[in-house]
Amino acid sequence: MAPRVKLPPLNSLRVFHAVVRHRSLREAADELLVSPQAIGQQVRLLEEALGVVLMERDGRSIRFTEKAITLSHYIQAGFEEFEEGIRRVTAPRERARINLNVSPYFGTRYLMPRLAEFRIAVPEAEIGLTTMIDLVDLERDQIDLAVQWGYGDRKDALSHLLLRDPKVICCRADMAEKIASPSDVLRFNLLQPARSKRLWPDILAFLGVDIPELDRSLTFDDAATMRRAAHQGLGIGLISRLDAEEDIAAGKLVAPLGIDALAGIPLETVPGFYVITTKARLRARHVAALHRWLLEQDWQA
Repeated sequence: MAPRVKLPPLNSLRVFHAVVRHRSLREAADELLVSPQAIGQQVRLLEEALGVVLMERDGRSIRFTEKAITLSHYIQAGFEEFEEGIRRVTAPRERARINLNVSPYFGTRYLMPRLAEFRIAVPEAEIGLTTMIDLVDLERDQIDLAVQWGYGDRKDALSHLLLRDPKVICCRADMAEKIASPSDVLRFNLLQPARSKRLWPDILAFLGVDIPELDRSLTFDDAATMRRAAHQGLGIGLISRLDAEEDIAAGKLVAPLGIDALAGIPLETVPGFYVITTKARLRARHVAALHRWLLEQDWQA
């Protein structure tokens, strides 16, 4: 059994946690209602207790060392555990509530058809279901679980892939007539997703097209809006596979390079829907049960 480690004063850890979150001594001081000098003193005390350098001055700004960054992840997890424990012992005894946020597209396309099964997964819990397009801040928004579109690269939470969201290059038929090769798509406006600057560049690179500086003066927050823009001929859209198949069958859109033009693109460049949470939240039995249900579903079906 490993020997117990002597912990530094809790107050110095709390101060360091605030400094890392704000990346500023002054803003940390404002939060904790003390002076910047007192903040700096607490960080020095922590450095002395640990025997390591955590913070270096860089002009008027501060720079965190590699050890500081490593330590900050564990301190963040520790304070989340404190908050979760306090919330559980102080919350009034009432029906358990789970705050679940999902992207509007995932909710409409995938979750709503399974709503009956979804409720059975945690029948004794009350579920508050919300939809937000913007990245969820689990702490600020008091969200237990979130299903969000992206690449699963969040560093502040646990992230597990539920479903990939492969795209199809689509446009109106009159535009498709002028596209004979992948490079021809650059003759038109490429409809840009607001949530990702890498989606089009990754796709163009896969197709062997030299990547220009893409115009992001007009971006779209959600898949439904980009789909409508493609219908109206505002440009070439990246449409989710299910939507593309529907629109091509209905004659609303065409896949000028073929519906399978992006088959074989590296998986790490394909966005998807990820369930986001924290270790602290998964200690709640009902949250863990719903998280497990989300992971067990075959969302492709």
